[in-house]
Amino acid sequence: MTSPILVTGGTGTLGRLVVRRLRDAGCDVRVLSRRSRAAKDGIQFMTGDLATGEGIEPAVDGAGTIVHCAGGPKGDEDKARNLVRAASRAGAAHLVYISVVGADRIPLVSRVDRAMFGYFGSKLAAERVVADSGLPWTTLRATQFHDLILTVAQQMAKLPAIPAPAGFRVQPIDADEVAARLVELTLGEPADLVPDMGGPRVYGAADLLRGYLRASQRRRLIVQVPLPGKAARVFRGGANLAPEQAVGHRSWEEFLADQVRDQMN
Repeated sequence: MTSPILVTGGTGTLGRLVVRRLRDAGCDVRVLSRRSRAAKDGIQFMTGDLATGEGIEPAVDGAGTIVHCAGGPKGDEDKARNLVRAASRAGAAHLVYISVVGADRIPLVSRVDRAMFGYFGSKLAAERVVADSGLPWTTLRATQFHDLILTVAQQMAKLPAIPAPAGFRVQPIDADEVAARLVELTLGEPADLVPDMGGPRVYGAADLLRGYLRASQRRRLIVQVPLPGKAARVFRGGANLAPEQAVGHRSWEEFLADQVRDQMN
């Protein structure tokens, strides 16, 4: 009998896709969730909180491989440390982590930098916890998901005028394509830091917003707003991009078209 694979964040945007693909591959899957859930479709749910460490040890017990998809705007380092501590005690054979392109390139030297781009620093800190854990590990950095860009665009479209950071470019990628790559890495041997994964095309931030407005048949004024700070300057230079690793296939326009069609059905 093979050991179960534990997925943290297994009910989130990326994690649920990873879980589905692992199940399709015939894997025994266990999900760590903060809320108590009944087993469903052969998936075992374990209740625990990565932020406090509560319930993590039972979740990792017997899991040969752990896919760490849980994350948020802050606190990723502490969550990774609590997970690594429990996984080390349990003797996990492979820890797979999803990070973000640019985590190692965005400088956070001021309060302004940390306020606007602290997410990158949090992901980098978690990367280091994984790499220094003593466990066999694999880390994949991906560009921003279509779903995140859509959520931002939907919120911004509620305003009469939409502010767009001047000079910012984004390379959105389909979350399911990232899930497919994560599953491939999970079922393979530990590989440390693997090549980045980016979407098929780079867009200006304002262009992404215009695409959403067209798809949703809305009209809004878009105002280019320059952002201060060293991190913003580096971001404008493309530190969040991976044009040499534009391996994604599904474009922003295709994603939006599918969203509109799903809403109409």
